[in-house]
Amino acid sequence: MKKTVRTLFAAAAALALTACGSDNNDTTLKLGAMAGPEAQVAELAASIAKQEYGLEVEIIPFTDYVTPNAALHDGSIDLNAFQHRPYLDGQVEARGYEIVAVANTFVYPIAAYSTSITDLTQLPDGAKVALPNDPTNLGRSLLLLEQQGLLTLTAGVGIAATTRDISANPKQLEILELEAAQLPRSLQDVSFAVINNTFAGQAGLTLEKNGLFVESKESPYVNLIVARNDNQNDPRVQQFIKAYHTDAVHQKALTLFDGNIVKGW
Repeated sequence: MKKTVRTLFAAAAALALTACGSDNNDTTLKLGAMAGPEAQVAELAASIAKQEYGLEVEIIPFTDYVTPNAALHDGSIDLNAFQHRPYLDGQVEARGYEIVAVANTFVYPIAAYSTSITDLTQLPDGAKVALPNDPTNLGRSLLLLEQQGLLTLTAGVGIAATTRDISANPKQLEILELEAAQLPRSLQDVSFAVINNTFAGQAGLTLEKNGLFVESKESPYVNLIVARNDNQNDPRVQQFIKAYHTDAVHQKALTLFDGNIVKGW
């Protein structure tokens, strides 16, 4: 009899703990973000989600770009917010992750910066322009130049573009391919350089002061909020997205990134 009572008590206790866990899961999300400013932006979104929807969001900081998707896939976290679509697509294809984009966050953009001209109408024929030489950012930069009408690329080449894919170059631009870290220092020798957000910020360049043109929110490199296939329609996910897509979060990101971001929604 004592053994039976102990067994029943243990079962009841386990059931109670399970019920408590279920209650917590109904109101709590875990979101992975890069440690630093990106996590700080997510913290504000979490605060808004709690205030507006009673939703508890725990921000889990990461310091690498591989672990957040593995953690999302295995259920250790419920969402992440750190990657753009080309990276996500590559991870899904290579690793078989069952994860999916559910919303945009920000474009951490590449942009054209100049210390010699303030408008593209001042760009001379035959001007030297500098682009990053790594495959990802070179293609991204060439697409940006095409969007400005400065050149034409082979149809359908997309983000895989190289200078060999330039089919028209009406201003006969001389394109220099340089290491990304060297681009800010090249500004004294070129009409403009296309520089990613990280190196522009380190060099004290800002879109407001030095930017000629910049990626739009339609960029394929807009960052994403990503969920699992099995929780993408969870109402809590939608509540967090609404909290993230607020002006307060946008303004916080502008402050933390010195204006060098583009709202992606």
